[in-house]
Amino acid sequence: MKRVVMFSGGIGSWGAASRVVQEHGVKDVILLFADTKIEDEDLYRFLWDGASVLGLSPTIIADGRNPWEVFSDVRFLGNSRIDPCSKLLKRVPCRKWLDDSCDPSNTTVYLGLDWTELHRYEKSKSYWGPWVMESPLTKPPYRAKQEVITELEAFGIKPPRLYSLGFPHNNCGGMCVKAGIKQFILLYRTMPGRYKWHEQQEKELQASLGKDVTILQETRNGIKRRLPLETLRRRIESEDSEQLAPFDDWGGCGCFSDIE
Repeated sequence: MKRVVMFSGGIGSWGAASRVVQEHGVKDVILLFADTKIEDEDLYRFLWDGASVLGLSPTIIADGRNPWEVFSDVRFLGNSRIDPCSKLLKRVPCRKWLDDSCDPSNTTVYLGLDWTELHRYEKSKSYWGPWVMESPLTKPPYRAKQEVITELEAFGIKPPRLYSLGFPHNNCGGMCVKAGIKQFILLYRTMPGRYKWHEQQEKELQASLGKDVTILQETRNGIKRRLPLETLRRRIESEDSEQLAPFDDWGGCGCFSDIE
């Protein structure tokens, strides 16, 4: 029986992998990581440290493009509803790897979703079939993210640094098209150089498409408007609390589970 864990580099997928190893041992367990080419540097350290403490090594696959190259190729900027980046850089490569390497009759696929994300777990089954799907952290004993981090630290492994910076996820270097405005504010305040790179990529894509497209939108007085990353950055730099106060949305991310 092959057991393939979608190993994203986040604490949830590590917790799922840990439980799979505890229940079944390491034999025929595969930690499958799809590289988006814009991950935080510390994710790669954690990828190997986290796998090693479980007695495994990650299997790394990659489309080869980063999300902005995907947006340019498909001529569409991802947003909170549609994510061609995670589709083409994560779900499709992982599905192809499964098709090429595994038999559904003797393979179980595991996701790192927990008991608070049962809706995503149910939704994911329509995409990952005919493989048997499991998400160990949706089952008792229920564990909060901090409890999984404590388990990790007991092995002497440092958690991914994005968590200590305040990010809810350890994916795509702190930038995600499904993230809310609050996460982009945090990205600029913690890694301004990285934020400005994404800001420039957004402007270049706008020029290429000839459209004023943006990742973010804001709603004020009941009116929804596009919010360019450049505009948000200038508000942050001006410390305009009135302009920033309404934004308390972290958005959501579920690259292996959210299907278009």
